[in-house]
Amino acid sequence: MFVAPRYGTASLADLFPSVLAGLGVPGADDRLGLELTAANVCVLLVDGLGADALAANLDAAPFLAGLPSITLTAGFPTTTATSLGSLGVGAPPGEHGIVGYLLSIPGYDRLLNPLAWRLHGEQNPSDLRAELVPEEFQPTPTVFERAAADGIAVAQVSPRYQEGSGLTRAVLRGCEFRPQISFGDLVANVAEALRAGPRSLVYTYHGELDLTGHVRGPSAPAWQLELAHVDRLAAAIARQLPPDAVLIVTADHGMVELTDRVDFDTTAALQDSVRLLGGEPRARHVYTRDGAAADVAATWQGTLGADFAILTRDEAVTNGWFGPTVMPTIADRIGDLVVVARGQGGVIRSGTEPLQSMLVGHHGSLTPAEMNVPLRVFRA
Repeated sequence: MFVAPRYGTASLADLFPSVLAGLGVPGADDRLGLELTAANVCVLLVDGLGADALAANLDAAPFLAGLPSITLTAGFPTTTATSLGSLGVGAPPGEHGIVGYLLSIPGYDRLLNPLAWRLHGEQNPSDLRAELVPEEFQPTPTVFERAAADGIAVAQVSPRYQEGSGLTRAVLRGCEFRPQISFGDLVANVAEALRAGPRSLVYTYHGELDLTGHVRGPSAPAWQLELAHVDRLAAAIARQLPPDAVLIVTADHGMVELTDRVDFDTTAALQDSVRLLGGEPRARHVYTRDGAAADVAATWQGTLGADFAILTRDEAVTNGWFGPTVMPTIADRIGDLVVVARGQGGVIRSGTEPLQSMLVGHHGSLTPAEMNVPLRVFRA
């Protein structure tokens, strides 16, 4: 069963526009009906925290369990770079253009990895920020730029490697960047940033739950124990909030454990007439040779079977997976075919992507475990 992204009413792309509306930014719309009245807002994004997984492990997260619960959808595909684009721009992928973990860019013979802002598969990949300028790749003003323009003190508290990265410049720009070095440092930085002005907006990121899920699996004891740390982190931030403040906890995607792997690198039938293979195991962009899309679709369907949905680019766009609007320049980044897992399988690449192929936990598809993300709100 697939979950359709609820763009415009209950998706991750609708969160910050709703927050800006509560902070009084002109033109912002409270799409989620949050009805915020606080002057200071912190949004904590927990990478990899699916709503279904949280609901199944509430005993490990008593603070979050005690907060009002709303479920949002991520966008498609359910992957970090795409979700951060939707979050930071306040728009679906068809408008911000980060349409996957690996995507084809006209003029380049290799795929772009937007998390690293480098070409995928090069032995010594070069930094593309000078030639593929992030602010030009994604020119729409971010929600943070809109907030700052209205006089709000805006800050991002995240690991130092994200400072000035291509993805940060593309979809999260407009913040004072405060690097965090530890759990305690994150909390202290958030507390200080929330007091930087009469109105403040702080975005902060926590990534260890996603890492644990990838390596150990989202049903492992290690994942549950890491969730307990996330819960303590959220509670610590809540204790440090100014009197007129709100903490919002959400996520970029959920996760499933792969039980069935089909290896593109060792399956000749899948390679035939495929020019580039983007995306990730649960949601692949298949870029075919000219005129070969129909034949490749038939071959892939026959090889992968009913556990995978295989759509043309036009079908995926018509389904609204990338949003109600897909700009022509962005449509070119989507695969000629979009291949999405229905069950717990994935199309791996043991030769080209050996580390990723060995991971236990994966995401990218539209199943409830991957698509549904929590929204928990604490009001000081």
